[in-house]
Amino acid sequence: MLAPSVNAAGQAGEVGEKMGRLNVLAKNYYYNTSRDEQRSDQVDWTQAFLANFQSAFTPGPVGFGVDLFGYWGLKLDGGSGRTGTGNLPVGDDGRPDDEYGRAGGAVKARFKSTVLRYGEMSPSAPVFAQSTSRLFPQTATGFQLTSNDFAPLLVDAGHFTAGTDQVNTNSDGELWATYALVTTPSVSYAGGKYRFAEGVVASLYVSRFKDVWDQYYGNVNYALPLGQNQGLTFDFNVYRTLDSGQAKAGTINTTAVGMQVAYKYSGHTLTLARQSIHGDQPFDYVGFGDTGRAGGSIFLPNSVQYSDFNGPGEKSWQLRYDLDMVVYGVPGLSFMVRYLNGQDIDGTKVSSGAYFNKYGSDDSEFETDAEARYVVQSGPAKDLSVRLRLAWHRGDASTGGTQDQVRVITEYPIDVF
Repeated sequence: MLAPSVNAAGQAGEVGEKMGRLNVLAKNYYYNTSRDEQRSDQVDWTQAFLANFQSAFTPGPVGFGVDLFGYWGLKLDGGSGRTGTGNLPVGDDGRPDDEYGRAGGAVKARFKSTVLRYGEMSPSAPVFAQSTSRLFPQTATGFQLTSNDFAPLLVDAGHFTAGTDQVNTNSDGELWATYALVTTPSVSYAGGKYRFAEGVVASLYVSRFKDVWDQYYGNVNYALPLGQNQGLTFDFNVYRTLDSGQAKAGTINTTAVGMQVAYKYSGHTLTLARQSIHGDQPFDYVGFGDTGRAGGSIFLPNSVQYSDFNGPGEKSWQLRYDLDMVVYGVPGLSFMVRYLNGQDIDGTKVSSGAYFNKYGSDDSEFETDAEARYVVQSGPAKDLSVRLRLAWHRGDASTGGTQDQVRVITEYPIDVF
């Protein structure tokens, strides 16, 4: 793709201001998970084109608009006996489909800096968030309200009644408690983020999974500069979950706490994290669609490529190192490696409900991840990224057992206007 001339870029900007924004993400995904002998491996290679359009608002005190999306996925390789990656639908014959697609959108209205949306969208609240870890992202159907009218407070609230996972094409799927495997008719949440001072940000949310649980979330993030090219970042997350209504998952009384500190010097970052689950049940969160695939609302430091380290009573720690090669004259190239260890998982204190008999009395797990990523900095392929992700997980059956995972993800964003 040729870089636009100054005049063409200016015209594109004018079109965007009048009509909105249209972008397409070309995404190529190779996924390979090798598991122990009792379970089949999961392998496929796929290609997607993910289009998103955000219209401008109509003029006037109250502006109106639409947000639309259209996704198309193709199987490049994959067959029966290797399904379950979450990247392709599987037919009645046990074989993954050759192609699939879905489309949807939401209408929106704006008053000052407050926007109300209704329809199918991509929520990202820490108590109700989509996952983007597969070929297609998840979506949810409902209402969402966001407001910047009280800056520096950002307000975010929503009420959702349906979800779509990565491989379904319908928009009226279920909302789930992922680990409990029970559904909820609706999820409501409210909260916000507040910037107290330079480098200090706090968030507070509350949510209700009707007839399953009430969940509360808090976060504080503090970035402390230490001089030229170095600094410390402290991050604290806590979730409090209690059963409510009909308690379809049974008794729930858990507190999940995650703390991490990162020291950055030039292109080097060293991170140490500690996470603990207090209670007889695991820390659970939202799943989407007909299959109940896990969403993304687990803002804890030790939720990583494969495991969430969220078993009942589990105590885990993480050591991570990141390297940005720009300091060695290679901008766009970065590396990451991390090791996590989880101990003291005990699920034997649960005598009934959805979490009964899912964990042993002294289960444990550990995981090692590595990643390399390169983003093209200039030329016709500018912003093209290639990422290699590796994971090695070992643990008791309750934690996923043996998993060796390779992912190769190539993404090329195209700004149409």
